[in-house]
Amino acid sequence: MDVRRFGPGHRKPEGPPGSRGVTGQVIHADGRGIVAELAFQPYAMIAPHSNPNTTYFIVISGGGFVQVGNERSRVNHGEAVLWPSGEPHGAYTDGTEMRALVVEFRGADDSVTPGVIEGAGVELPADATVDRDERPGSGGGRPERAEGGLAERRLLRSDYDASTGEPW
Repeated sequence: MDVRRFGPGHRKPEGPPGSRGVTGQVIHADGRGIVAELAFQPYAMIAPHSNPNTTYFIVISGGGFVQVGNERSRVNHGEAVLWPSGEPHGAYTDGTEMRALVVEFRGADDSVTPGVIEGAGVELPADATVDRDERPGSGGGRPERAEGGLAERRLLRSDYDASTGEPW
């Protein structure tokens, strides 16, 4: 099991050149894309920039503003904005804070990684077995059920920094 921590205490200054008041943590990155968490302080900004990848900016708390090209819009928690490949885009806050997940897919669309998401479902008989190294129904035994849990988070109340805007 791989537990990746993000949020208060795990963020670093993030953003393209010219960004201010934004911290973040990459949660996952590989050849297919990245997933990162960003925290915006009041009056923070990711400077307008462009990149060759299709990106979703998903607001998970607070709110602010986003820009794509010359179009600007207010966003709030529970909203996601598409930042198209090659289009200048950015985000900023006024007097509020905002947290967002950024999901960036490699390339302009899914033609860059054909076959990654394609698939077909097959109905198996009730007595079918599965082996991790074989196709379903081909023989081998069923995989064992995984056991585990999240690692203990050792955060004391005295470690809490109310200025981050995060709840205790």
